[in-house]
Order: sequence, then C-alpha cells, then structure tokens
Amino acid sequence: MSPAAARSWVVPLAWTAVLLDGFDLVVLGTVLPALLRDHVWGLTPGTASVISTFGLIGMMIGAMAIGTITDVIGRRKALIIAVVAFSVCTALCAIAPSAFFFGLFRFLAGLGLGGCLPTAIALVTEYARKGKGSSATTTVMTGYHVGAVLTALLGIWLIQPLGWRAMFVAGALPALVLVPLMIKYLPESESFERARDTQEKSATQVVGGLFRGGLLRATIAFWVTSFMGLLLVYGLNTWLPEIMRQAGYPLGAALGLLLTLNLGGVVGLLVAGRVADKVGVRPAVIFWFLGAALFLALLSVKLPAAGLYVAVFLTGGFVFSAQVLVYAYIGKTYPDAMRATGIGWAAGVGRVGAISGPILGGALLTAGIAYPWGFYAFAAVGALGAAAVTGVRAGRSREATAATPAP
Repeated sequence: MSPAAARSWVVPLAWTAVLLDGFDLVVLGTVLPALLRDHVWGLTPGTASVISTFGLIGMMIGAMAIGTITDVIGRRKALIIAVVAFSVCTALCAIAPSAFFFGLFRFLAGLGLGGCLPTAIALVTEYARKGKGSSATTTVMTGYHVGAVLTALLGIWLIQPLGWRAMFVAGALPALVLVPLMIKYLPESESFERARDTQEKSATQVVGGLFRGGLLRATIAFWVTSFMGLLLVYGLNTWLPEIMRQAGYPLGAALGLLLTLNLGGVVGLLVAGRVADKVGVRPAVIFWFLGAALFLALLSVKLPAAGLYVAVFLTGGFVFSAQVLVYAYIGKTYPDAMRATGIGWAAGVGRVGAISGPILGGALLTAGIAYPWGFYAFAAVGALGAAAVTGVRAGRSREATAATPAP
C-alpha cells in the first residue's frame, strides 16, 4: 500500500475508534434507568455510582498504560489491542450475572478504551498534513460526540423492545468490521519504525522522558489543564439538565439544552482546530478555556429562550474544544517517540477530573446551591485551565521536535 493510500485510512479508522469513547460516555446513563426501574441485581443509585467510577478508573489506568505501551510496541498494534479489549469486555457486560461482574467488565472495558484516544491522536498527528495537526486532532475528536449522540438514539430504539443488554451487544459489534479493517489498512507510525531500527526503549525510559529535556514544566501544566478540562466535560454532561431544572426550566427544555451543548461541541471542534492551525495552538487553548469560563458564568443569568440556547451552544463549543486542543498541544510539544505517552498520561490524569466533575456538581446540588453557584464554580475551573496551560513555555513545541528521550 502506498504512503498516500495509508494516510487516507488513518483518520477514518482513528475517528471510529474515538467514536467508541463517545459510546462509553453515554451508554451507562442510557441503561441505568432500566436497571434501576427493574431492580436488576438490587442495584441502587449508590451502587450505580460505584460502577460508573470503576469504568472511569479503568479508563484512567488504560490511558496511562496503553499510551505508554504504544510508544514501545507501536501505535498500530496498540490501537488494535485496545479496540479488541474494549469490545470483548463490552460484550461481556451484556451477559454479566451480577453487579460485581458488571462493574468488573466495565472496569476492564475502560482499560481498553482508555488506550484508544492517545493512540489514535498520536497516529493522526503524525500523518496530518504539515500545519494541519490541530484540525486533524479536533476532526477525529468529533467522533466522540457523534458516538455520544448515536448511543443516546440507540437507547431509544433498542432498550424498550430488546432490553438493556442489547445496548452492550450493539457497542461490541463495530469491532467485527473495525478490527479487520485496521489489520488490513492501518499503517504503523513511520517515526516508530525509524526509532525501532535505531534503539529499543523500555516503558520506564519513555515515561521518564516526560520529565527530562526541559519537559517537566510542560508535563505538569498539561496534567493540570487536562484535569480541569475533563472536569468540565463530565461535570456538565452529568448535571446540566438538573441544574437547569433547578433554575426553573422544564425537564424537556433541560434535556434539549444537553443536546444543544453537545452539538455546540461538534461545531466548536471543527472551528477550534482551524483557528489553532492559523494562530498557533498555545493561544488557541488559552482563548478557548477563557471562552468556556465566560459563557459558563453567563449561564448563571436568566436569559430568554433563544439567548439561552445560543449561550449553551457556545458553551459547548468552548468547553469540549478546549480539552481537545490540549491534546493537540501535547501532540506538538512532545517528540514523536513519546507523543502517545504524553497524551496518555495527560488523559489519564484528566480522568481524575472526569470523576471529580460529577462529584462537584452533585455536592452543589445536594447543598441546594447548584444554580447559580454551579456555573460560577465551573467557570472558575475554566479560568484555572487557562492559567495552567500558560505553564507550557511559549515555543516549546518547536524545541521538542528535535528532542529524544534519554536512555
């Protein structure tokens, strides 16, 4: 297969792998009402929260572990393994005999899925046309939101006639097509092939490289920024409808606002990548986090219906794109030989923020102050994200391209 033909397969295959991440974001929330209503395994809201946390912990470990393994065994092999592992464990969720095994399979699925994102972004960044790395990353990440929307629609179609288990069967089925296509068409990273011919690296050496060669400051900054970004993404996706309901909006309107938030995320991704390619990814990340903070604060104000939907749409455009621009910035900052490791560890630390976001929103709701203080709290998180990313030294991405991990 020619290099041009190989490049043409990278984005669609990586996009589909990231779509599975969007499926996982929504699937538990889609099936939980049925599980609780039918008293499956005696499940309670508290038990469901534990299961949800297990899945996120699995994704955190998977992002760190597989992201690192990717730079040792190769991106092609690591992405295929991640997709197979996620799909098999998702299928096992459909036959789980108890809440314990359901939680266990969710955790194991998270391990595989956590590795999809850093590996996919590392490949896409390398194969992107010169000067188009940011837009390539944001385009691939639209798969995340498309997956979330499709999964919500799938829940409407499948759960009533076929039951909740059908959702996990449906989540595993894409692998039957995706994995054979990856095996046949997904190319290996050219930089990995070159590095393999010259030196062998251990996982310890690759991870250690994140803290050497002037990268320590950037690594810490990316971890803090990713924590803030995913706190916003998961906190808002979990609690926006309930916060808006407390503000006096009807439930139907609140759910419509959640859909609007995610549609804004898709459009924001397409815009953000192109802006970053033109003005540079560093100023774009800072601007997008500040924009997220501004529009989150604006949501605390009672707005007419049209203005509210516009504000929520723009909030989604800034919140979701800000986090993806962090991944694009990481891809430009770390050298080829450790790009997936850098993205994986930042995404893994960010998963702690993903766990913290719903906890923060839940605490504010329990205290009865989610409106308007929930929006002020989330706005402060956005401002902290903008502040944290300034810790990455300007010009670092140009310097890092020549860097290599120390042996």
